Amino acid sequence: MNGNILELQNLSAWYSEGKDVLSGFSLQLRSHEVVGLIGLNGAGKTTFLKTLSGLHEGFRCDGIWLNGQPSSFRDKDFKLSRYTVFAEDNSFQYFTFREYLSYVAAAYKAKLPDASELVRGFHFESYTDTLLKDLSTGNKKKAFLITAFVLKPELLLLDEPVNGLDFQSTEYLYQLIAGYKEHGAVLFSSHILESITLTSDRVLVLEDGQIRRSFEGSQINADTIREALHDENEL
Repeated sequence: MNGNILELQNLSAWYSEGKDVLSGFSLQLRSHEVVGLIGLNGAGKTTFLKTLSGLHEGFRCDGIWLNGQPSSFRDKDFKLSRYTVFAEDNSFQYFTFREYLSYVAAAYKAKLPDASELVRGFHFESYTDTLLKDLSTGNKKKAFLITAFVLKPELLLLDEPVNGLDFQSTEYLYQLIAGYKEHGAVLFSSHILESITLTSDRVLVLEDGQIRRSFEGSQINADTIREALHDENEL
């Protein structure tokens, strides 16, 4: 074992054959770290997370390893090891949060977890029995985030997790992300610079479908990342 939960070698992804959104994308993700993925609009962040979540068919990859073992994005063990919160998610609209959490726990072969602390932390107490379709954008995001953090998968994938959240919930989310290393790894995309600099152990800059720069430790600061993106107005 090399301490990596996930390794990808030369991932390419596309929507139209011959027009790659991701090309030569390689990644090593350590078992207990928080990695922020940042890039300008169209850089491929969401495409990457959809591919990693088994929801995008147009891709090829020279190698995929989970905990040092060859795997695939649709392999049963891989799916049970990760959970994704998407920027927008309109699935399970006729489930309440409680029903959805029960369903997900069963799908992941886990005992129904106690989400009460997370419900309070996100100020979600009044909405646990509301249909997901009737929730506001922010409260719907909270429902999926609570599920993610109470499930505690080895690999937690978050696509623009701050979008739609109020200030208090955003601050609470930052605490959860930063503290998640006890359970596993977090890989998240964001265009909010603050979320990247406050929580990440490592920052990957995605440009034209490839990781162009990587920052760790004291290198992770707003000025450095803005310079890497070549466009201060985007952040």
